[in-house]
Amino acid sequence: MSICLIALSCTKDKYNVNTYFDKTQQDTLLTNIITYIYRKAPQSSNETKFQPQFRKFYLAVLPKFSIQNYYIAPDSTHYFFVIRPVGNLPYRRGVVGRYKLGKNLRPTDFEEIVNTPHLEEKLVKERGRFLFTEFIRNGNLDKYLPMKHYVEWPDANLIYDKKLNEWVAPTHESIQ
Repeated sequence: MSICLIALSCTKDKYNVNTYFDKTQQDTLLTNIITYIYRKAPQSSNETKFQPQFRKFYLAVLPKFSIQNYYIAPDSTHYFFVIRPVGNLPYRRGVVGRYKLGKNLRPTDFEEIVNTPHLEEKLVKERGRFLFTEFIRNGNLDKYLPMKHYVEWPDANLIYDKKLNEWVAPTHESIQ
């Protein structure tokens, strides 16, 4: 029995960001993810929000975000589940997505797959972890999209535009 416990305590959780990055790297990576998933810094645009003069805005909100789950697949795709604030509300939102990792811990080919509804943090953690693991297992979350108590977006009103890196109203072309 004690041998099993020792063996289990020595194995790393493949969905724990600590398995892949130290604390400093995690902060850098999360700040880079925040630049994609959070509102734009004042006076920035989609084209300029990654410029150094706006980084302090994203660093300032870093404590409000957390990487709950993380996984690097054999094909070097990075999967994440991040919890983020919802305005000034006491609720939180989960974001599940993926990207490839470029230089200086900068994501490339970034994509948000789903956003959870505004929920209490405990529920966000439970539902987000479920969606995260299902996404890795199945490669998509299509069968869960109708579950509005798990997935707020995408829906009939918002889809993720990988070119703009933001949620947008679907157009006739994007529906086809």
